[in-house]
Amino acid sequence: MRLMPPGAKEYRIVASMGAVMVVTQALALLLAFPFKNAGFQAFEDPSDPINPIMYLAAILLFSGVILLIVKLGRKNIIRALILFATWAVLVDVFLLGFAYLFYYWFGIEHIVDGFGLWELSFAFAALMASGFTYMLVVNPEWYVVNFVGILVGAGVASILGISLWILPMLILLIALAIYDAISVYKTKHMISLADAVTEQHLPVLMVFPKDEGYSFKEQKGIKADLDSGKEREAMFIGLGDIVIPGALVVSAFANLPWDGAGFIGKPLVVAIGTIVGILVGFYFLMRYVLKGNPQAGLPLLNGGAIIGYAITYLLAYGDLTFGIVW
Repeated sequence: MRLMPPGAKEYRIVASMGAVMVVTQALALLLAFPFKNAGFQAFEDPSDPINPIMYLAAILLFSGVILLIVKLGRKNIIRALILFATWAVLVDVFLLGFAYLFYYWFGIEHIVDGFGLWELSFAFAALMASGFTYMLVVNPEWYVVNFVGILVGAGVASILGISLWILPMLILLIALAIYDAISVYKTKHMISLADAVTEQHLPVLMVFPKDEGYSFKEQKGIKADLDSGKEREAMFIGLGDIVIPGALVVSAFANLPWDGAGFIGKPLVVAIGTIVGILVGFYFLMRYVLKGNPQAGLPLLNGGAIIGYAITYLLAYGDLTFGIVW
């Protein structure tokens, strides 16, 4: 089948995808210091270079478990696991929001014995997270999935970013870029994973429809679209393609020395430069995606993030340590 060159519709979708990436990473930056002050780090020592190896091992294990469940025909288990993980991340995101709201706006610090600010905030956060999770169950349309995906992506990127300092983060980005390329082009199991979660209509992929009448609830899977040769009704980007490079944005913002740079701090300058690098990588990624074939996103996105980080760090701090040692 000969693919037609992309038109204005495709370019609008690509622009929307880029905007969602920026919004998610900006929200992750807003969550960074509240998460850090609340002790939400995933690792006790963020500078330990073993941390990214442990994280990569967890990803490999999780991917293997998901593929095994798919082969056993128990896809409902995948749905339950991801919905629970989504609920847990949403609780973290809403928890601090409610805590700040109750404390700074209403002056609430203590309610009754045994039930204080955090307990009240957790109750509201759990209720809010349950509401969004319920919406994913009863009406998993693309706009619901995308909205929840932005919240979850920002939460995960922020927690990962404050949990790894620059050297471990760079190790993780390089390792995951290699893994993503192997899993898409060599073993192709990433396509199987994406197909499985697409059929379950879960916020692991961001969905961008080409036409107004598109319904994500009727989407059968990615493989079916590829095998049919028909023009796809929507474009997808994995949530990990937003979270992983975005974690370097947060790590730069939360962990670099806070020296002034005009009206803003140098870490924020480097974080913004990293986002710009991600968008450059995203531009080149979309040039391949618009040709109609699945592409590994992390090699270009992580590569763009690292290059953007390195250039902006050098301009902001003027040294060649690149934040790996201080």
